[in-house]
Amino acid sequence: WSPSYEACAEAAAWLRARLREPPRVALVCGSGLGALAQELSEPQSFDYADIPHFARSTVQGHTGRLVIGRLSSTPCAVLQGRFHLYEGYSPAQVVVPVRALALLGVHTLVLTNAAGSLRPHFGPGQLLVIRDHIDFPGLAGRSPLVGPNDERW
Repeated sequence: WSPSYEACAEAAAWLRARLREPPRVALVCGSGLGALAQELSEPQSFDYADIPHFARSTVQGHTGRLVIGRLSSTPCAVLQGRFHLYEGYSPAQVVVPVRALALLGVHTLVLTNAAGSLRPHFGPGQLLVIRDHIDFPGLAGRSPLVGPNDERW
């Protein structure tokens, strides 16, 4: 299954009809970071299962919920968990939440994850910025960018 622009627009429209205010910033929380949503004021919470075309997160610790509220004065979306290729989803399915949020007006996206390091001076719980990566699935042609281009994105 490859979600179309229309499918992502349907998810965005479903959210727009229920939101007091659309988010401007989104944070995708990896393992152990979903509690960040508790920092939002005036939160609105939506289970992924209720949002059209959102997949279901099956990873332990990934709640599978979208929480939208304010972080300081900024309208913000916090995704508690995400979908992965290793859960059996296609790259096109994995990007539905990000594309739906873009259609809602999100222009800043922060991705988080739990990662290890080969450098011993980086310890557990330390915050790091990843500047580059090797996309092994992409090397095998598994990318949401493969296929015909849709100019609306």
